[in-house]
Amino acid sequence: MSEPHVTLDPGGLSPALESLREPLEQQLSSALRAAADRIRAGYAGEPVEEVCRRLLDETRSGLHPDIAEGFTPDMDEFCRVAIAIVRHEVHH
Repeated sequence: MSEPHVTLDPGGLSPALESLREPLEQQLSSALRAAADRIRAGYAGEPVEEVCRRLLDETRSGLHPDIAEGFTPDMDEFCRVAIAIVRHEVHH
């Protein structure tokens, strides 16, 4: 699996905020990759559901509180990353 990456829906932002989409995607992706790396390093056989929950919690903890509060990712995508962690497919 390639590195995890967050892509924001371009239709979900106002024109005034569109210029912030790329930096925000970079920040979210960085927080997701850091969380995935930490979880992968400490993975001890937890079920996918637990890994997915931890992935979301740890990604949010790596964000500014205002951004974390508004971050509602596609949980199917987060669970795909969790499955890759469980299967040892996530690389940094």
